[in-house]
Amino acid sequence: MKKVAILLVLAALIAAYFIFDLGQYLTIDGIKQLSAEFREEYDQNPLPILAGFFLVYVAVTAASLPGAALMTLAAGALFGLLVGTILVSFASTLGATLAFLASRHVLRDSIESKFGDRLKAINSGLERDGAFYLFTMRMVPAIPFFVINLVMGLTRIKTWTFVWVSQIGMLLGTIVFVNAGTQLAQLDSLSGILSPPIIASFALLGIAPWFAKGIIGLIKRRRIYKGFTKPKSFDQNLVVIGAGSAGLVSAYIAAQVKAGVTLIEAKEMGGDCLNTGCVPSKALIKSAKVAATMRNADKYGLSSVEPQVPFKAVIERVMETIRAIEPHDSVERYEGLGVNVVQGYAKIIDPWTVEVARRDGETQRITAKSIIIAAGAAPFVPPIPGLSESSYLTSDTMWDAFAEMDQAPKRVAVLGGGPIGCEISQSLARLGSNVTQVEMAPRVLGREDEEVSELAKSVLEESGVTVLTDHKAVRVEDGTLFAEHGGLEREIGYDALIVAVGRAARLKGYGLEELGVDTERTVVTDEFLATKFPNIFAAGDVAGPYQFTHTASHQAWYASVNALFGAFKKFKADYRVIPAVTFLDPEVARVGLNETEAKEQGIAYEVTTYGIDDLDRAIAESEARGFVKVLTPPGKDTILGATIVGAHAGELLAEYVLAMKHKLGLNKILGTIHSYPTMAEANKFAAGEWKKANKPEAALKWLERYFAWARG
Repeated sequence: MKKVAILLVLAALIAAYFIFDLGQYLTIDGIKQLSAEFREEYDQNPLPILAGFFLVYVAVTAASLPGAALMTLAAGALFGLLVGTILVSFASTLGATLAFLASRHVLRDSIESKFGDRLKAINSGLERDGAFYLFTMRMVPAIPFFVINLVMGLTRIKTWTFVWVSQIGMLLGTIVFVNAGTQLAQLDSLSGILSPPIIASFALLGIAPWFAKGIIGLIKRRRIYKGFTKPKSFDQNLVVIGAGSAGLVSAYIAAQVKAGVTLIEAKEMGGDCLNTGCVPSKALIKSAKVAATMRNADKYGLSSVEPQVPFKAVIERVMETIRAIEPHDSVERYEGLGVNVVQGYAKIIDPWTVEVARRDGETQRITAKSIIIAAGAAPFVPPIPGLSESSYLTSDTMWDAFAEMDQAPKRVAVLGGGPIGCEISQSLARLGSNVTQVEMAPRVLGREDEEVSELAKSVLEESGVTVLTDHKAVRVEDGTLFAEHGGLEREIGYDALIVAVGRAARLKGYGLEELGVDTERTVVTDEFLATKFPNIFAAGDVAGPYQFTHTASHQAWYASVNALFGAFKKFKADYRVIPAVTFLDPEVARVGLNETEAKEQGIAYEVTTYGIDDLDRAIAESEARGFVKVLTPPGKDTILGATIVGAHAGELLAEYVLAMKHKLGLNKILGTIHSYPTMAEANKFAAGEWKKANKPEAALKWLERYFAWARG
């Protein structure tokens, strides 16, 4: 009703403009005639004329009708420079605000539903610098003010910000036009006011804030670097601290563009992913899956057999997997690419200098124009009484401990119900351990939708894991973990206690505190991944907000390119399409929004679900479990997010990642040929389910009538 009312008012104003032919008065000659007629009336009754003029001016600008500039001239002719300027200044701001609000209430919701992703970036910039951008546009009269009013109404800029910036930004132009109106008799056209030199002068005024911003930025940089002496020359263009995913990619990019780059690593090349994370865990998961397949061979018409698990051999296979991949990340390979690799502990001494305590006992200082911190993250250990004395393991340290064992630990307690905790729990249970998983939250995989968490808990329990959700670990004593639930304590005996409650950025020991680099849970960076020092960047787990190897590589591109070429062009890190996979069996894969997040953010959506138990390939392989779940805006095929639970879900997700990245909807997926029989058909069938739910019912009824007629 509010939208209808606004549209009716605007329609009435526009209709009145044309019905009463008001345009004839909004010309130079018309203004001259009216000013002559009204000047005597104004001298006798100033207040009614002022009020009437004010209201008409507000109505013209609110309805975005042509003629506001000429009415400003009339104000000068009728009321003089001072009164005319005050009158027009407030009337134009009020009218502009009404136009702004009309655009906001009538158009913004529909525009956001169509271009929500693009508007997010615009609104983010306006939230930070909206007043600056609006002021700049108001200073350039070549940009029609009514366009500014309507476009700004489509954004999330605050109404009060729009009001006061418009009031100030339009003032200079108002004075120029009102002053011209005082000389109305000498004017024949608007070109007499807005001559090319005057427009150029206004344009320079509009550009002036950008120069001012640049100067302010320069002053800020000088203030930030105050007390530090910048070297006259540098050993390298770039120093990268950390040889995990983010560090390796950063160094690789620098080497490929022929920049001088030093890569510093204190431990093993490849970082956590190669040595203690992604690679070894996936090797263990595969061995565990084979064991589960043997145990459940009857699903495939074979005789089930309890597998013999020589645990030391299983772990040796894990280590062999690491050794097979190591050459990809080795010192030799990177030195061959042109990277100077230094093994040792790095500490930033000043914004351009890194000191390295080398493994050989020597100390080395390296200067560079830019520095990238890619120090990664380490397992977070909660402050549970007795835990530090318990010889606990983490996802980093358990591999060395496992390598010393002939058999899998009989009793394992796993703290944590996130992706790492779930993967470890299922794998060890399948390899013969009696696993108890303790999670403080009401469900495992708490970031996923509820049905995903329920399915994950179910498959964990089927694998032999005792899943204790809503249990809080309170202390550790003598090989026993005590967990509290509903006011009662539960004792969990263990032979191995694995802490997997998350990972925390490595922030200590790199000189960040001494240098004054801001840190919270991560290194604080801007949208270009720069710290408070414009030449020091951070990427990967140490920077957040995601702790995925592929995100670290993604960030590394932005960090390295901005570090090397930021003087010419900088790129904002793009987090719009970030996939994630939990390697349970079946896998859980997701990109974009799920239902939980859509509800939290107030985003309208509809859900399309396709059950993989209906998929031919899944049935043939006895993997008929899981689903594809896609979120779209109501009535549209735009993909807001997709969740897949099932065999090879991580691979299936790639189609949705590609579609979202390149703005392809479900209709495009439906129209793409998928090989039969494959698991990938699940994506096409999910798109088909959406199509069925959004079929044109009215058109189908007419078609039914047509075909009935065609049959005679």
